[in-house]
Amino acid sequence: MAFKLPNGGTVQHAATYAAALAFTALSNASEAVATVAGGTLAAGDIVLLTSGWSRLNNKVVRVKVATATAITFEAIDTTDTQVYPVGGGTGTMKKILTWVQIPQVNDVAFSGGEQNYLDVVFLEDDQGKQIPTDKSAASMVLTIADDPAQAFNAVLLAADAGKQVQAARLNLPGNDTLFYGTYTSFSKQPAVSRNNLLTRTVNLALQAEPTRYLTAVA
Repeated sequence: MAFKLPNGGTVQHAATYAAALAFTALSNASEAVATVAGGTLAAGDIVLLTSGWSRLNNKVVRVKVATATAITFEAIDTTDTQVYPVGGGTGTMKKILTWVQIPQVNDVAFSGGEQNYLDVVFLEDDQGKQIPTDKSAASMVLTIADDPAQAFNAVLLAADAGKQVQAARLNLPGNDTLFYGTYTSFSKQPAVSRNNLLTRTVNLALQAEPTRYLTAVA
C-alpha cells in the first residue's frame, strides 16, 4: 500500500514531431508490434498513434524495442481480438521530438470519463437493471498564471489554431508519467479579478484513455 502527493508535478505539451511513419500491420499480442519500413525510432521514444483500432487511435505510447522493420509498443495489450480485430490496426506513428513545459499551474481539473448505463426493465421484473454502455467524453482543464512572454504560449496557440490531435503529459513525482492524446484549446483572454492572479486556461479534450508508465520517461 502506498500514496503520494502531486506536489512537484509538471505538465508538458508536445512542441515538435517527426514525420509520420506508417505501419502496415499491427500484431495481436501482450505488447503490440508494428511492422514498418525504414524505421529510425529507438527504445524510449514517445509516439502519437493513429490506428484503425479505435481504442488505440490517438493514443500516446512508449517504444519498448525498435528495429528498422518492427516497433514494439510498451504495455499495449492487443490480445483481445473482439476489441482489436485481426488485421485492422494499421495506421501511423509520429515521434515527439521536443516538449515544452506549461509552467505555473495552480489548478488541474478533470471531468468526464464516467461510465454510462442503459436502464433496462422487463414486465416481469420487480427491479430494473443497468447495463454498461460507453464512457462520457473526458477533459482536463489547467488554470495557469498568465505569462505571455513564455515559449509555451506559441506552442499552445498553434495547437489551438491547428485543430489536430496533440500529445501531452503529466509528470508526477517518482517516475510516474501519464500521456494523453488531446485536442488543445488555449484561452487568449486572461481572467481578471481584483487582488487575484491573471490566469488563463488550457483545455485538453482527451481523445483516448491515458497511457501510464511507472518507470523513468525521457
